[in-house]
Parts: sequence; C-alpha cells; structure tokens
Amino acid sequence: MDKLVNLGDLTKQELEEFVENLGQPKYRGRQIFKWVQKGAESFDGMTDQNKALRSLLKDRAKIYLPEIAEKFVSKIDGTIKYLLKLEDGNYIESVVMRYKHGNTICISSQVGCRMGCKFCASTIGGLVRNLSCHEMAGQIIRASKDMGERISNIVIMGIGEPLDNYENILNFFKIVNDPDGLNIGLRHITLSTCGLVDRIYRLADEKLPITLAISLHAANDGLRKTIMPIANKYSIDELIKACFYYVKATNRRITFEYALISGVNDDIKDAIELSNLLDGLLCHVNLIPVNPINEADFKASSKERIEKFVKYLESNNIPVTVRRKLGSDIDASCGQLRKRREEVNS
Repeated sequence: MDKLVNLGDLTKQELEEFVENLGQPKYRGRQIFKWVQKGAESFDGMTDQNKALRSLLKDRAKIYLPEIAEKFVSKIDGTIKYLLKLEDGNYIESVVMRYKHGNTICISSQVGCRMGCKFCASTIGGLVRNLSCHEMAGQIIRASKDMGERISNIVIMGIGEPLDNYENILNFFKIVNDPDGLNIGLRHITLSTCGLVDRIYRLADEKLPITLAISLHAANDGLRKTIMPIANKYSIDELIKACFYYVKATNRRITFEYALISGVNDDIKDAIELSNLLDGLLCHVNLIPVNPINEADFKASSKERIEKFVKYLESNNIPVTVRRKLGSDIDASCGQLRKRREEVNS
C-alpha cells in the first residue's frame, strides 16, 4: 500500500503543517506548495530547498501529474481535448476551450459516473472512483504546461458528478484559489450537477461565489425520470426549492443546462413548461444541442425548433443562450475518448 503523502492534495496550510512535522520551518511549506501547484514533477527541481529536505520529501511524499495519453486539437476553433492517464492506470478527459476572455478548461471530477443520465457517455460503465484534489487540479496544471498558456476559467462539467465528490471539491476550490497556487478566482469557476438536492443545500451554506449549473433537461418529473435517474430520488419541485434557497444564500444566478433532444423535450409545450417552472428564479438557461452517442438513439433538435424554443423563453423574460458547439471535429464532449480507450484495452 502506497503510504507516501501526495503533496498536491494538501492545501497551503496543510503543507506548512506537514513540513513542520518534519522539523522544518513553516515557510518551507509555502515554497513547496508553489512548486507543486506550478507543475513540479520531481523534488530535485525544487532548487530553493536544501538537499536534506529534498531527500526527506522523497522518503515521505510524492508529487504526480496526470500523463497525456492522447491529445486532439480542433482545426476549426483550436479547442484541445486531452485523454489523461492517472497514476493507477485509469483514464479521464479534459477539454480546453479558447475564448477572447481567456482559456477555459472543462475538467473531470470522477473516473466514471454513477448518475446514469441516458444522453451521457461518461456514465456508461458506472463509477470507478472519485478524483483527489490534485487529480482535478492536475488536469489544469498539465494542460497549462502543455499549452504554455495560462488557464483562467474552470468548468467542472467533464466526467463525473462533482457533488458526489463533495469534500474533495471543497479542498480543490481552496487549492486553485490560493494566490500562491493557480490563483484562479472562485467567480471564474462553474460547477455542474445533475441535481443532488442535499448537496446543493450544503453548497449554498458554504456561500462560495462560484457559478452553479443544474443539468435539468426536462421540466416535469415524468419526462426527467426517463432520461435522468436522479429524478427518481429528487423531484423537480424539490430541486427548484433548493435552487431558490441557493440563490437567496449566495445572491448568485443559477444556470440551467437543457440538452435539446429531437422529439423528446424540444416542443413548444416543453418551452412553456420550462418557462413556468423557472418563473421568479434568478437564472439563465443554456440550451445545448445534444451530442449523439452510440448507446442512445438521441438526435439534436433542428435549427427551427431551437429558434422557437429560444424565442418563447425570451418572450417570458428568461435569459437564454444556445451553447456554441466547440471541437466538433475532435469529439470534444466528455466520456467518448475514455470509453474508446477502455474498449481497446479490454
């Protein structure tokens, strides 16, 4: 059993305590924290640490970054998709999207997922395990090192359900937000959940200035249950009640993600139902033309239906955008690369 402490999983304060327990001055912990969060991959490169401490660290600790197993760059818009190999041989995915306001990375929070949403390739095969703090931060560090560019925005919307990995997510926030680390402001982080109501209440009470995104995809329980198993545990009424609580506690607008599936949830009656459901809630709707996967016979809505859906929501004063499809030539939606690699290895 590996008893070495992964320094990447420690906050700056925890790392300061770690080095103090080794008989070293506290400031060494801050120096090491900077090295780890800037992407150091060996202790030998920590040139401001004496040889004795570096030797001690090798005996007691480790640092590790995910390895790039595959990399794809879109010729259309420069989107980069990474298939990353973890220390235990599992694979996850990250996607870097380029915008005028800076680089945004979509990261994974778990290996696999147990939520079972019908339109998502990430959940096929179920949950393997949670990612540690540094396996999440490591996706950002690895991509940034590979690109030679800063990443300034994070979307936790890749493989996995972030709120199913709650404690690690909270520590991840502390680590990436630290000025001596990646120094990414919490307002530049979006967390997407399929709707774990109990965790939404907990997150609201943390009063963090992150953006919460809810994968809704249907405005009534009957339809939502057919595509999202979480709807069997939490009703839409319970979910919306939690959203009102979240907005009141944080004063932050919620984003509702709605994957438009042809013939399933894209009729004007669905738009009416969605509009009524969100009435009075500080929110924004992000419409997403669904990505086809082999395991589900779902097709994206037509341009005409999308336009009608948008027009109705706007007529009811609900802010709405249609997500621009990035990296369409490299299968940039999460879960597809990992599944393909597993099929090859099996």
